[in-house]
Amino acid sequence: MNTAADTVDSTLVLLTVTEAARRLSVGRTTCFALIRSGALESLMVGGLRRVPADAPAAYLARRRAEQRAA
Repeated sequence: MNTAADTVDSTLVLLTVTEAARRLSVGRTTCFALIRSGALESLMVGGLRRVPADAPAAYLARRRAEQRAA
């Protein structure tokens, strides 16, 4: 059963850290660690941390390229 939390809104430009974590299938703590390390792009909007909607896909593309190069 799908809930509202499972639905992806493709019109969003910025994601919360929780939404970005869900797209990456990781927890919030891991997502914050990726942000802190610079691996996942984020920005502050007012006092809120937001992740550009295309950043999770860009992170995965970089990781896949690194895996292929290794």
